[in-house]
Amino acid sequence: MAAIAVVGAAVGTGPVIAAVQGDPTLPDRTAEQLLAEVAKTARQSQPPAMSGTVVETASLGLPSLPIPGGSSSSPMSLLSGSHTLKVWYGGDDRLRLALPGPMSETDLISTGKGEAWVWQSDANTATRYKLPEGKAGAHATPSVLPTAKTPSDVAAEVLKAADGNTSIRVENGQHIAGRAAYQLVLTPKASTSLVKEVRLALDGENYIPLRVQIYAKGTAEPAFEVGFTQVTFSTPAPENFAFTPPAGAKVEEKTLGAGDGSSGDQGAETPQAADAARSKLRTFGSGWGTIAEVPFSLADLAKPATGERGGKWGGEGDPAKVADSLLKSAKQVSGPWGSGKVLQTKLVSALFTDDGRLLVGAVTPEALAEAAGQK
Repeated sequence: MAAIAVVGAAVGTGPVIAAVQGDPTLPDRTAEQLLAEVAKTARQSQPPAMSGTVVETASLGLPSLPIPGGSSSSPMSLLSGSHTLKVWYGGDDRLRLALPGPMSETDLISTGKGEAWVWQSDANTATRYKLPEGKAGAHATPSVLPTAKTPSDVAAEVLKAADGNTSIRVENGQHIAGRAAYQLVLTPKASTSLVKEVRLALDGENYIPLRVQIYAKGTAEPAFEVGFTQVTFSTPAPENFAFTPPAGAKVEEKTLGAGDGSSGDQGAETPQAADAARSKLRTFGSGWGTIAEVPFSLADLAKPATGERGGKWGGEGDPAKVADSLLKSAKQVSGPWGSGKVLQTKLVSALFTDDGRLLVGAVTPEALAEAAGQK
């Protein structure tokens, strides 16, 4: 597990564990102890019974994007502004996630009976997914509703980046959504990283991540934040995990993760496709300084985008239009490696080379250019 690796990194990097700060409301814990608790929690097959409201806010310094306000479930909509996610975990593979929009709502409901429903109110469409054995509940959500990110999801990604080049300290006396919490403060030492620090708040009773704040260098406010504004650790009512399509709704049937190429499994990635994608991926550096390189052409952005919802992305929310808007703020660059365009936000830089590569990482543009020259 990623969190277990971080425990080892924290132990092996010397005196990175500072004294507990603030007005203590919980027993003192070191960073090593808290990371061990996070790893233990991550090994659980399902999260504890709970319900709550999560708010995600992104302030990456992006230009104005052509994203319609009602598309709450579009991945592009999460690049800026604030978005709300409601969560219910009931145990026994029972899960519900709701992404409300101004005039719509997208829901995922795992009933605990080997099935999951995705309801999209604006399209009046309900999709029933048959879940393969062993892939029910929370483990199915990334494939079905990729835009639904909880503090636990983001914390897992943050801990993957943390390595021996990270200093860690603990702050006590935090209160998140009315819960006493510990806060781990992770500070990258890599000079090329755009991340100043990450603050990861853990529930003081069960060590579930309650909030993750990512600060960019040179800023006083989080560039990205996801956290509970309200949370209750008790079993939600059974009706939260029941779903019947409304009268007149279009109902579709699919099998999630079968990987057999059948028409009911169009959203699943076959092992062959996954291997092919990995073979084209190159990485440079490690931890906070990791840079990924994949084949990519700016000409691909001119192609019309389609999606499960009948080409709805062809309008203002079309990823191609969003990408085009982003590239308008990109700068032309060149070097011994060639030429291209570089785009930098507060936390992420991307380099589009004219020879058909995309390099991206939470690093400076100069670090991307250096990686682009490696053959």
